[in-house]
Amino acid sequence: MSLHPSVAAVRLGVRRALDDVDPGRTVVVACSGGADSTALLAATVFEARRAGWHVVGATVDHGLQDGSAERAAAVVAQMAAMGAAETVGARVHVEGGGLGPEAAARRARYAVLEEVAERFAAAAVLLGHTRDDQAETVLLGLARGSGGRSLAGMRRAFDVFRRPLLGVPRADTVTACQVEGHDTWDDPHNADPAYTRARVRHAVLPVLEEQLGPGVAETLARTADQLRVDIDHLDDLADTAYAALREPDGGLPVADLAALAVPVRRRVLRLAALAAGAPGSELTYEHVLAVEALVTAWHGQRWIDLPGPVRATREDGTLRVIS
Repeated sequence: MSLHPSVAAVRLGVRRALDDVDPGRTVVVACSGGADSTALLAATVFEARRAGWHVVGATVDHGLQDGSAERAAAVVAQMAAMGAAETVGARVHVEGGGLGPEAAARRARYAVLEEVAERFAAAAVLLGHTRDDQAETVLLGLARGSGGRSLAGMRRAFDVFRRPLLGVPRADTVTACQVEGHDTWDDPHNADPAYTRARVRHAVLPVLEEQLGPGVAETLARTADQLRVDIDHLDDLADTAYAALREPDGGLPVADLAALAVPVRRRVLRLAALAAGAPGSELTYEHVLAVEALVTAWHGQRWIDLPGPVRATREDGTLRVIS
């Protein structure tokens, strides 16, 4: 019997994402019990038989819903039944810290997954984000005016994390689970209109598909891939420039900053603010432009206040960002 195309698509995504992982290494799969991560775990377990990887299934209970502990226990049992060599279940306490509930839960989840990766000396932690998730991310970034970095969407890989399914539509993960007989769980938060992403998923994208024709999600995801190459290159240039210009006391020569290309200079200024302790979630494009004015439109102003609290100053031809 031939392999179902949806199952094949998910397995191919995993195989490509892990083509550099040697036999015997550990691969952690983050699994919530939803169709995306369940399909990802099933495909990873299958590919591991050939590649010789040690698969660890990990689920995180955010404690945000009634019965979440029981749900997490069920996911742990399912991961073991699906063939994960080991399983991990962790409960986290989600604190806002100035973030919205979605961002706070994400931060807590990633922190736990990093700990799991370190504990098992994992070569990679796999996340189940799909092409549809990427399209939603691009739309959210566009609506918020968040700039090129946001429009470039989610990265396929960063640190120890990898996203094998960013080129796979959500319909394939759902179908793959149905074909292979895996039970899945629909998180009610994913349909709750109180969450912005849920409104994009169930209201905005369907309207775009209806009015502009099918394939909008694919096009948005492809746009993110194209932008990501450019954004990563500019970020690399900024990292190099920041390291070269930064003086021992943290100062940045104004004349050298002024000579940088605009997109590189703004990235350097953002790096300086982050290094001084400005929270990335609160540091806006307008903040960066205000700091840039100390370089390109200086009329004697002494400082710019930034979140943190952090302050950018110009004195004796040197710009400093201090807390």
